[in-house]
Amino acid sequence: MKKILAIISIACIIAFILSCNNSTSSNEETNSNKPSADTELDAYISKIKAVDNHAHPNTIDPNDKGSDALPLDGLGAIELPARVRPESQTWIDASRALYGFKGDALNEDAMKVLMDTIEHVKKQKGDAFPNWVLDQANIEVMFGNRITIGSGFSAPRFRWVSYVDALLFPLSTKAEAAVTPDREKLFPMEDQLLKKYLSDLNISKLPATLDEYLKQVVTATLEAQKKGGCIAVKFEAAYLRSLDFEKTAQEQASEVYTHYINGGEPSHEKYKLLQDFIFYYIAREAGRLGMAVHIHSYPGAGNYFVAAGCDPLLLEPVFNDSELRNTKFVIIHGGGTFAKHTSAMLWKPNVYADISLLTQLWTPEQLALVLRDWLSQFPEKILFGTDAVAFGPGLGWEMSAWIASTTGRQALNIALSGMIRDNEISLSRAKEIATMVMRTNAGNLYNLELK
Repeated sequence: MKKILAIISIACIIAFILSCNNSTSSNEETNSNKPSADTELDAYISKIKAVDNHAHPNTIDPNDKGSDALPLDGLGAIELPARVRPESQTWIDASRALYGFKGDALNEDAMKVLMDTIEHVKKQKGDAFPNWVLDQANIEVMFGNRITIGSGFSAPRFRWVSYVDALLFPLSTKAEAAVTPDREKLFPMEDQLLKKYLSDLNISKLPATLDEYLKQVVTATLEAQKKGGCIAVKFEAAYLRSLDFEKTAQEQASEVYTHYINGGEPSHEKYKLLQDFIFYYIAREAGRLGMAVHIHSYPGAGNYFVAAGCDPLLLEPVFNDSELRNTKFVIIHGGGTFAKHTSAMLWKPNVYADISLLTQLWTPEQLALVLRDWLSQFPEKILFGTDAVAFGPGLGWEMSAWIASTTGRQALNIALSGMIRDNEISLSRAKEIATMVMRTNAGNLYNLELK
């Protein structure tokens, strides 16, 4: 019996040793398969002077009134993803990199010190502050989404992207605003912006016919923006309605315009006919003028945002329209959680996507998964972007620009390094693709004269 027990004990010991060896081997295999940054590629990407396809920079004026057409701080308390909440480590990293912050947490006392430091730097830099911000994030050119370009944002380092949603809504928007609590707060902002555009054109009253409105207001506004240096127009439409823009006959749209231009509330269905027609008209005119069309596509922000309405697949009729093939479209924020649908839209010859906002809300590993899918198919159509924006006192656009630039480069390195390890591309090709995404794709799309 003892002999049998001894044999069993020896067998158990051997089994345990083999189990440990197998476990170690398994762990080593798992670790070897984890994404690891290629150091040479990492160093290369970190030095690329980027072109930022989408951002919301502010002037040093605390009452900057020429910024976002739909500032989301007007919606009240919004649920934010963890990575951009005030307590996130990303803000501490940015404050250390930009302002030499020494603490481990942005508590009340630390935030007061940080804000004092920021104000000192802004005062010291003056109108050169925006250029200083770009230098810190290694960005050569930033596309500023603004109502007016603003002080300190001169070319060639800053390029203007205007807002055109207000032109879609010449009729009363009371019924449209009543759809959600968010839209109730946002539509009055669009009403005010349309009044500004009319005032800029010295027009005191909307024209009596749709044809006159298109020529005297829409085309005139776009031409004035182009003359003012605008390189693209931006639709934030997904905050206001679904992106299902359909081809509409001018006769139908004209009937709606004429019937309600002097008062009354059009039904949602009738108003949509007019909005859809004007959208296609703006897209054609933008193409004629050589301006790209940027379209927000990300499920948020806002506590009542209708996520299904921002799916890039809804735009397929627009992208397939033969009359719009001279217009370049950019899916801003890459569709977010609809990234696979964006991948399908990249097959269209005039459709591009940027990674703005994803570079702030997602970790490098999350973003790398999307990038690898896109880059394996259409590397010449992917654009770097930050969506740099102020998140509140002490958490300005300069901080989010640095965070997004850092995250975007890390994600690009992870994606391309994985493609190298899997023998999909060479290191030299990876460097070429990295340069394309961070810089030259945008240079080609917008005809930028990059050094």
